[in-house]
Amino acid sequence: MSDDTGVITRNKARLVAKGYNQEEGIDYDETFVPVARLEAVRLFLAFACMSGFKLFQIDMKNAFLNGIGEFEMLMMGELSFFLGFQVKQSKEGIFLNQSNYCKEILKRFEMENCKEVSTPMPTNCYMDADAVGVVVDQTKYRGLIGSLLYLTTNRPTIMFVVCPCVRFQSNPKESHFKVVKRIVKYLKGTSTVGLWYPSHSPIQLVGYSDSDFAGCKLDKKSISATCHLLGSSLISWHNKKQAFVALSTVEAEYIAAGSCCAQILWIKQQLEDFGLKVNKVVPNSKQNFLKQPRDLSSSNRGRIFKLMPPNP
Repeated sequence: MSDDTGVITRNKARLVAKGYNQEEGIDYDETFVPVARLEAVRLFLAFACMSGFKLFQIDMKNAFLNGIGEFEMLMMGELSFFLGFQVKQSKEGIFLNQSNYCKEILKRFEMENCKEVSTPMPTNCYMDADAVGVVVDQTKYRGLIGSLLYLTTNRPTIMFVVCPCVRFQSNPKESHFKVVKRIVKYLKGTSTVGLWYPSHSPIQLVGYSDSDFAGCKLDKKSISATCHLLGSSLISWHNKKQAFVALSTVEAEYIAAGSCCAQILWIKQQLEDFGLKVNKVVPNSKQNFLKQPRDLSSSNRGRIFKLMPPNP
């Protein structure tokens, strides 16, 4: 540190941990992530519901002084609000939604009196760069996109629509803004929609993958889509443009299936931490899945991965 005249009055030393030089078992024993993934939160809620657990929330305050940790816990009662999720527990299951957050979005962007629509995107909508379109306020467009992206953590029905809109944040046009506003109008009429985790459901891990070959019209890259269910509880999903241009539908499907399997392995590891092992692979077919009632649409090229716990 230096004073107003530039004379150094105090020297500071900083200890820098070179992570790339550290070895497990010598420099550290275990690692952890300070922020939990939202998939882990939904997985825990679904597992607790199937196991018949009643969830309560505590607030923990911790402080470290000279290497000694001091903790203080405060019981906050039954879990009802967590990380933006409104949680409603009952004997039949757990219901998650973000209706309060939807109302905040409508109020923040002055769309409380807008008309409701039944779908987030029209069937004939085609989004491109729109080079001759009218430029709109970039700050407002990015604000809407950021709010909608957080909402996709509980609303898989808008994931497919929001992701294409994200690509035009650097130079949004009026045509892009109309699409985003339609999503908000859809949310106004479906603000109470959420995820339902039934308590009476078989404990089995199922993953679905699909791809849209050359789905992005701008660079001809394919789109990967996956979803994962623990029993009847939807816990993970994604709709993402692939990193490379696939040269065939088989390659696009292979990339999507690889992403699905990677997520399954991560969920499988999380379940093992809960004391549940899922190693038994059960054969399943796309035709059998298509005969069952479902809310998620899929094409005939999709792949199914199903794992169940071994018989006791």
